[in-house]
Amino acid sequence: MSPELLRLSWLRSWFFSAPLIILSTVVMGTISLIASCFDSTGNSQHRLAQIWGRMLLAVSFIQVRTEGLQKLDPHANYVFVSNHGSLMDIPAILSRVPHQFRFFAKKSLYQIPFLGAHLKHAGHLPVDRSSPRASLKSMSEGARIIAERHLSMLLFPEGGRSTEGLQAFKEGAAYIAIKAGVPIVPMALIGMRELLPMYSGHIRSGRVVLRIGDPIPTAGLKPSDRDALNQRVYAEVARLLSAR
Repeated sequence: MSPELLRLSWLRSWFFSAPLIILSTVVMGTISLIASCFDSTGNSQHRLAQIWGRMLLAVSFIQVRTEGLQKLDPHANYVFVSNHGSLMDIPAILSRVPHQFRFFAKKSLYQIPFLGAHLKHAGHLPVDRSSPRASLKSMSEGARIIAERHLSMLLFPEGGRSTEGLQAFKEGAAYIAIKAGVPIVPMALIGMRELLPMYSGHIRSGRVVLRIGDPIPTAGLKPSDRDALNQRVYAEVARLLSAR
C-alpha cells in the first residue's frame, strides 16, 4: 500500500469506522439490555448481537465470505472452535454463523459497567482462570447449558488472541463437547489478523474468509479422551487455515 493510501486508510479508520463502531456498540448494547427485560433466554440478545456484528463489519469495510456453512445442521447444537487473532473475530463469526451460541468471557469483564450487564443478561459465561478448579466448574456449566438449553458454544481454545501462527489449544472445548455429547466444529478465520492486528487501532478494509470444517462427533467419548480430541481439532483448524 502506498503512503497516500495508508494515510487515507488511517483517517478512515479513526474518523469514520471507530466512531461508528463505538456508536453501534452503545446503541445495540442499550437495545439488548432493554430486550433482556422481556426475554430471559438470551435469544433476542443474540439476534441483536448478530446485527451488531454485521454493522461493525459494514462500517469497517470488511467483507466476510463463508465456506462450508452447508456442513452444519440448522437444528443441531455444536461446540464451535476457531483460531483467534483479532478483536473483529467475534463480530465476523456472529454475522455468519446462524446458530444460537454463547461464549466464555473473562470474569474481569463482568465487573465493567454496561458490558458486564450485557454479558450476564445475554447468557454468556464468565470463566475464572485463577485456578484449575474454577476453570473446570466454568466448563462443566457450559456443558450443562448446551445439553439443557439446546444451545451451541463458541470457544477460542488458544486462550486469547495470538499475534502470529496458531498457538497450542487448551482442552476446554474438547471437554465441554464430550460432556455435552455434541459435535465439535473446527473453524478458521483467514485474513482478519492482517486487517486488525493485536495492539493496533488501525482497522483496514479488506476481505476475510470464515472456513467451516466437518463436525467431529463426540458420541461414545469419555472425558479422558479429551487430549486426543483436542489434538484432532487443532490439526483440523491448522489444515483449514492452510487450505487453498
